[in-house]
Amino acid sequence: MNNPAPAAAPTAPAAPPAPHSRLAHYPIPLFATVMGTSGLAIAWKKAGHVLGLPAEIGLALQWWALALFVMIALGYLAKVISHWEAVKKEFAHPVRLNFFPAISICLLLLAVAFADTLPGFAQGLWMVGAALHLCFTVIVMSSWIHHTRYDIKHANPAWFIPVVGNVIVPVAGVAFAPIGISWFFFSIGLIFWIVLLTIVMYRLFFHEPLPERLTPTLFILIAPPAVAFIAWLKLTGGTVDAFAQILYNVALFLTLLLAANAMRFFRLRFFLSTWAYSFPLAAITIATLIMAEHGGTFFVALSWLLLTILSTVLLLLTLRTLQAMLRGEICVPE
Repeated sequence: MNNPAPAAAPTAPAAPPAPHSRLAHYPIPLFATVMGTSGLAIAWKKAGHVLGLPAEIGLALQWWALALFVMIALGYLAKVISHWEAVKKEFAHPVRLNFFPAISICLLLLAVAFADTLPGFAQGLWMVGAALHLCFTVIVMSSWIHHTRYDIKHANPAWFIPVVGNVIVPVAGVAFAPIGISWFFFSIGLIFWIVLLTIVMYRLFFHEPLPERLTPTLFILIAPPAVAFIAWLKLTGGTVDAFAQILYNVALFLTLLLAANAMRFFRLRFFLSTWAYSFPLAAITIATLIMAEHGGTFFVALSWLLLTILSTVLLLLTLRTLQAMLRGEICVPE
């Protein structure tokens, strides 16, 4: 009689997956929170001059933006030291790469915010920010030209950040360096805004819609003409000439276009990319405050409206980000 086969040994339960390092997934798009907060500070400081609002609000916001930048930068520096391979992987990502120049843009915006209160400190921020942004522009554009991984589906408005961000340099730069330097950066940003706008619009018109996570980046379309308007006035002495009118009106139209689709954005889930609403709204608010400064009841009323919307959006984004942090939704694998 055959002996019965021995019973199979019980299968050991599968080991739970190893917990991931939260620091390894510290996201570079966090710097967009500093961009939005700096923009809000600059807008409130401008509103203090144009609308007579308390100057203390803008001053408090500029210090909060600086503190936020220091905290986020220290966190990312810890990632660089502890998880260099994760940083390299993020830098090679076709979308996340474009958020690295947000670091230099934060420095440039902080320079604008502090220019009237701490000019020496602001000049230092501007010098580092301008040099770093030029490096980022060269690196990112080189990767676009000599690429082996990009496809049209990777094109999105975040591509404006590394190149078109150059138009921010003259906003404070005209006071800190020979004006030719500011014209150099402005020229780069303006011309490649037109180039990238064509590419991004082609992608939006003729290919699949942006994924939900990237849909808020559509607001970035507002920022280049709005900031270029501000920079143009700095470079040309402050006169709202025909070209300035074109830049402002393009930014205003894009704001209206996105406002007409507001329900699409309200239905989106929260991502860090949702902070893409903040700086572009700040840019068009500041530009409108400048128009109000040059006269016109319409622009005064529009300034009040945009400043209210901007402040509300920043408050909601801040609260939602804190909520996401408490729930452990930040610094996790995507």
